[in-house]
Amino acid sequence: MRTELHPNSVNPLASVRNLGILAHVDAGKTTVTERILFATGTIHKRGEVHDGTTVTDFDPQERDRGITIFAAAVSCAWAGHRVNLIDTPGHVDFADEVERSLRVLDGAIAVFDAVAGVEPQSESVWRQADRHGVPRIAFVNKLDRAGASLDSAVESIRARLHPVPLVVQLPVGAEDGFTGVVDLVRMRALLWPDDSGTAVTGPVPEALRAEADRRRHALEETVAALHPAALEEFCAPPGRLSDATLATALRDLTLTGEGVVVLCGSAYRNRGIEPLLDAAVAYLPSPLDVAAVRGTHEGAERRRAADPEGPFAALVFKVTATPTGRLTHVRVYSGTIEKGDTVWDPATRRTERVARILRVMAGRHEPLDRAVAGDIVAVVGPKSARPGATLCTPDAPLLLEPPVVPEPVVSVAVEARRRTDTGRLAQALARLAEEDPSLVVRTDAETGQTVLSGMGELHLEVTVAKIRGDGGPEVAVGRPRVALREAVVRGVTGFGYRHVHQTGGAGQFAHVVLDVEPLGHEAGFEFRSAVVGGRVPQEYVRAVEAGCRDALTEGPLGGHPVTGVRVTLTDGSTHVKDSSDTAFRTAGRLGLREALRGCATVLLEPVAEVTVTVPEDAVGGVLGDLAARRGRVTGSAARGGSAVLTATVPVAELFGYATRLRGRTRGRGTFTTRPTGYAPAPLTATAR
Repeated sequence: MRTELHPNSVNPLASVRNLGILAHVDAGKTTVTERILFATGTIHKRGEVHDGTTVTDFDPQERDRGITIFAAAVSCAWAGHRVNLIDTPGHVDFADEVERSLRVLDGAIAVFDAVAGVEPQSESVWRQADRHGVPRIAFVNKLDRAGASLDSAVESIRARLHPVPLVVQLPVGAEDGFTGVVDLVRMRALLWPDDSGTAVTGPVPEALRAEADRRRHALEETVAALHPAALEEFCAPPGRLSDATLATALRDLTLTGEGVVVLCGSAYRNRGIEPLLDAAVAYLPSPLDVAAVRGTHEGAERRRAADPEGPFAALVFKVTATPTGRLTHVRVYSGTIEKGDTVWDPATRRTERVARILRVMAGRHEPLDRAVAGDIVAVVGPKSARPGATLCTPDAPLLLEPPVVPEPVVSVAVEARRRTDTGRLAQALARLAEEDPSLVVRTDAETGQTVLSGMGELHLEVTVAKIRGDGGPEVAVGRPRVALREAVVRGVTGFGYRHVHQTGGAGQFAHVVLDVEPLGHEAGFEFRSAVVGGRVPQEYVRAVEAGCRDALTEGPLGGHPVTGVRVTLTDGSTHVKDSSDTAFRTAGRLGLREALRGCATVLLEPVAEVTVTVPEDAVGGVLGDLAARRGRVTGSAARGGSAVLTATVPVAELFGYATRLRGRTRGRGTFTTRPTGYAPAPLTATAR
């Protein structure tokens, strides 16, 4: 059923769905999005990833590589609902795009491969959605592939992600013979005689009647165990749930996160998309179903409900540069904004004028006169707002919490091949860092080189390609380097440091006594004060903490940031005239730096979980190569004639691994990675 809505119509909030498509790379997210656009009548010709003709993979690099790199927003209509969709990347190097998208979404569709089940990045994006409290439904894709199994995929979801799967469909046919599904909620069959996407509705096939009844009863039992109202009806004669009660309970369990509705199909063959859309609008939340957004103003917490009549507040989650100007993508949480309005950025304390408002259709845009609470749109006009910024009405300021930006793990040195292009390179890097907060550009103090840091080798490759594209400067790139850390494994107690600096005018005096102890590699930094008797006033304690944080930027082993340390200020003294915030901050910085030299420290390097899928006859060579890369194999399994190996490998050893794996497996091996944190490294890693 295709439904059209005029792009300028304003839907009631209950009819709006802001959804993301989440999955591991190659699970079929972009194909699912493409088929949704086709089913809703938004496009009239289906694009294919392998042909580079999909709507959401519109960037030239995405089409060349055949993967989603940048989160792309599209909008469509279904059954009287406005559905705003964001197709997110599945590659681990672009996890920040997923993080910023999840921050502004109300719900999500998680796509799983029916053969592979839960893959490493599937697990990562699922955990990201958990952190943001985003309700999800699951779509098991590629049921037409050899070796596909809905039950195996559901079991992997249960075992690795730990939700309660609520399977509402039963496949009709298997692998090449997959032709439809049995809808267990309405107890009917949906069959697709061809790949047009239009289902033929009929009774449950007689051969599947008993199995469908068994699965419907199992679904009712699971739902009744989780939902009080359903349990009451289930326990009363005749001991069954009505279709209406079951549907209501499924929605309630989805919104609370207690259960995950699971559907299935084949996006490539256009089978299962319309039921997926029906489930998305039936079970996933509208802006009215999620909690009021929280923000702060002058240190006090404020809440804004999704009300078009309330004060305007929106969060910037993406910034892109286009040939026609700078696009600032925002999620409107409350209020209404119109063309020509002036908005306030409380972080930079600047006003910005909104010149245009656009409905985003990936690489295309439709003009709007206004946007209201619940909308995801792009605005033209703001010049300084970056991802994570808040835009609000000047009369009712509100600062929303920005998305968490991950720390980069890989760095390369970049320089312009021609000296005359140095300025152009600096401008290009500044623009890219503004668009992508997970990119960091800095100048190395020792070498004077420009260092570009990102989330992985592919992330940096894509960034350099963007610099070179569109007539950009030619860039020379150095060997990748990983971001090392230093951690304390044995501390010191009672370390005293006295800072005395006397010049012709007022002097500086600060005396601190510090205890330094380890917290664990992933624990970051913790500061405490145990000073008694007011020997160090509270305002100076805060200065000592700030100085300690300054000291942690360079550790004693190789000048890398220090993590996993707790510092306790136990004592100190002041001077009636010469003590100041500056003096105690300096004492904290220099004192902790000296104390760290007396601690036992260890060098840490980033490690990743690597999942390698190879033919069984190539397992020996691949295992030997992983061992040579300091990899530690943690698991192996057989899957459809291939071996799936899991190992923990230092990120520094994975540079160029794709080429080596292809050579060892004659092009038949594939691998994926997922960062898992830091682990002790050999001291020779300082040279990497």
